[in-house]
Amino acid sequence: MLPIKNILCPTDFSDPSYEALSVAGELTIHFGAELYLLHVVAPVPQVVANVGPSAFNINTYQLELENDAKKHLDDLIKTKISNEISVHCTVTHGNPAEKILQTATKKHNIDLIVIATYGKSGWRHTLFGSVAERVVRLSPVPVLTVSGKKREK
Repeated sequence: MLPIKNILCPTDFSDPSYEALSVAGELTIHFGAELYLLHVVAPVPQVVANVGPSAFNINTYQLELENDAKKHLDDLIKTKISNEISVHCTVTHGNPAEKILQTATKKHNIDLIVIATYGKSGWRHTLFGSVAERVVRLSPVPVLTVSGKKREK
């Protein structure tokens, strides 16, 4: 596992993902690594209706979501990441767990994934699944999970 040169930190712009980003930033500085931020825009479900043409364009909406995510990543870099850290940002769309794993293994030679957990259980977990759980189960590289709870400093 050592040395760690490339750290991937997926974010969905939630508070728990910011906690994971904080940990990833500390590790990046400690190891002199590079940080890769990733946001995955989930696909917009398409519903077929027999009511005629619609003014809603799914492709345009998807593009707007991606552009908005890029702006959020830029803001995140300015507000939550030390200037000492070399950061690379990617916005993509698709299944979040699959895209995280693809980015880690095929695109950037990632040594460590730092990802937030949400602690969902019961019907919510069964219905929605867990991106973090799937990444942990399927990742060929080490995964550090970070609780969404704020740490006492």
